[in-house]
Amino acid sequence: MKLVGTVATLLLLAGCGGRAVHEAAAKPALADWKRVVTGDDLTRLRNWRVAFLKGLDEAAASGQGARIAREGALLAPDAALENVGLSSGRYHCRVIKLGSKASGVAAYTPYPAFDCLVNDEGEVLSFAKIGGSQRPVGLMFDDGSDRKIFLGTMMYADESRPLEYGRDPTRDMAGAVQRIGDRRWRIILPYPRFESVLDVVELTPAA
Repeated sequence: MKLVGTVATLLLLAGCGGRAVHEAAAKPALADWKRVVTGDDLTRLRNWRVAFLKGLDEAAASGQGARIAREGALLAPDAALENVGLSSGRYHCRVIKLGSKASGVAAYTPYPAFDCLVNDEGEVLSFAKIGGSQRPVGLMFDDGSDRKIFLGTMMYADESRPLEYGRDPTRDMAGAVQRIGDRRWRIILPYPRFESVLDVVELTPAA
């Protein structure tokens, strides 16, 4: 699909460093996520709140209510604020997985913080995890005053560049980027392909 291929070019370059992305995105050919998103990901995005509530319910039922409460706005479905305002820079990121798709998988799984990078590519922002065995990389598209849409793919440790978005549904990632406080953001990823019902990625600026 040509439109998917257009954004895939940016995704591929995003894995090669900010300079290459900036050069390719100086005159974006496409900045409308609705013309890029796959059908499966559009369904996931439309049902983000259902996934959020289901994930929270399962986590609370497993005895994690106090930990959920301590996270405050991060795990509050309707905490999004106006003016997303995310800018280029290095961020501390961490992931919390809510809900479970299989028996034996915990319904609440927090992960240690990691470094990630946001770059201004003109009409879109790029996002990438720095290092690690699993590295999300993708683009953030404007979508109203209280969110951006993230579309990307998952890179693995032995890969030097990401797979094209839309080529492998098990790699594709789709979510909403929201501001939830002063210099605090999150990416909510409904119905990821494995393990959880919803993943929440917290972003706070690195010192």
